[in-house]
Amino acid sequence: MVKIGIISDTHINNFSDRKYKILIDQLREIFKDVDRVIHAGDICKEELLVELKKIAPVQCVAGENDEIINLKRYIEIKIKQYNIGIIHQLPKDLELFCKEKNLIGGILIYGHTHKPLIKGTPFNVLLLNPGSPTEPKAPNKIKGFKNPIARPSVMILNIEKGIVSTFIINLKFHD
Repeated sequence: MVKIGIISDTHINNFSDRKYKILIDQLREIFKDVDRVIHAGDICKEELLVELKKIAPVQCVAGENDEIINLKRYIEIKIKQYNIGIIHQLPKDLELFCKEKNLIGGILIYGHTHKPLIKGTPFNVLLLNPGSPTEPKAPNKIKGFKNPIARPSVMILNIEKGIVSTFIINLKFHD
């Protein structure tokens, strides 16, 4: 089995030392058994990348708020038979982008919205957004349900024997 920790939109520019330590401690616990960590942009400070690399190898893309040198806007990895694309913000023509990047039947991990999401597309791409562990936004309201609540979140992706499973983890994050 391959287990991947997914995180995005950490925006740690103005963190107190206490708040930063709480975040790192929780990420160490949540991601303790992962084979790698994927950060889908807006990490904002290289020191968080250093901490994540202590947990597992890291792949990270640049978000619009990142000034970290050598981060690309899009990267692609292959795990088992799945092509996995990583980008910060979804392109305007998502289907065309996924076809051009050979992601049909694969996975596209993204951030930017700060809203966790696990969603399939009509063109057979699994979209994953881990939300944000530090600046969460509530998911979109669904008619007939109560108003959703913004919760700090990350995600775990498992691939075992060709089967993909993924779930959202809410952090216990306090100021």
